[in-house]
Amino acid sequence: MKKPQPRTRYIMMAVMLAMICCAVPVWSKPKDKMENRPYADLKRIHFGFSIGMSMQDLMFTHNGLPTSDGNEWYASVPSWAPGIDVSVLADLRLGQHFNLRFWPGMSFGSKKVEMISPTSSERLSQDIKSVYVLLPIDLKISGNRHHNARPYVTAGFMGAFDVGKKQNSYLKFKTFDPYLTVGLGCDFYLPFFKLNPEVRFCFGLSDILQRNRPELEDDPSTLRITEALSKVKSRMIMITFFFE
Repeated sequence: MKKPQPRTRYIMMAVMLAMICCAVPVWSKPKDKMENRPYADLKRIHFGFSIGMSMQDLMFTHNGLPTSDGNEWYASVPSWAPGIDVSVLADLRLGQHFNLRFWPGMSFGSKKVEMISPTSSERLSQDIKSVYVLLPIDLKISGNRHHNARPYVTAGFMGAFDVGKKQNSYLKFKTFDPYLTVGLGCDFYLPFFKLNPEVRFCFGLSDILQRNRPELEDDPSTLRITEALSKVKSRMIMITFFFE
C-alpha cells in the first residue's frame, strides 16, 4: 500500500482530532465520576495559554504567460512541515453559550516552494521560513456541557505579521496577512484546569506576493517566477491545546 503524503497525514490528523472532540461528549456519562470545576464557565473574564502546531500552505494563481526567459512557470507547495505555536489567552464571557477570545502569540514555521517550467523542464525550489506574530480574535460558541466535556465551534479574524528576516530570492511576500478562521474543539474539565484541544482552519484574504522587486532588476532570472504569478494567498491549519 502506498504511504500517505505528509500533507495528507496532517489533514487526517486534524480530522481525527475534530472527530474526537465531537465524540467524547457522547461517550461521557454523568455516573462515571464527579463533575470537575462546575463553576469554571461562570467567570466573567479568565486567562490561559496555549501550545500547538501549524501547517502553512500557499495557493498560487498563475497567469500562464511566458516570462522574460520565454518559458512558462508554475509554483506549488508539495508538502507541509509542521511549525510550533505559543500564545496567551484572554476570554470574555458574553452569555451561557458565547465567549469572546483574544489570544495573541507567535508561530514559527516553514514551507518549501517548488517551481517547474514544463516548456524547459527546469526546476527550482525555495525554502521559506516564517516567524509570525499572531493577533487572533474569535467568537466561541459552546454547546451544552456533558459531564466533564463541552464541544464548541469558533469563527473569527486573525492578523499575522511576519517578522522573520526577509531574504532576496525568487518569491518575496508582504509582512501583513489577514485571515478568516473557523475552528472546532472541546472543553475538557480536569480537576485543576480546563484543557481545550482545537482544530482551526485559517484562510488568507489578501494577495501577499510582492511584485515591486527593485533589488532584482539586474537579475531577471530570479524575477521570472514573480512574473508568472497573478496572486498568492496563504492558508493554515492549526492544532492547538489551550490550558485555562
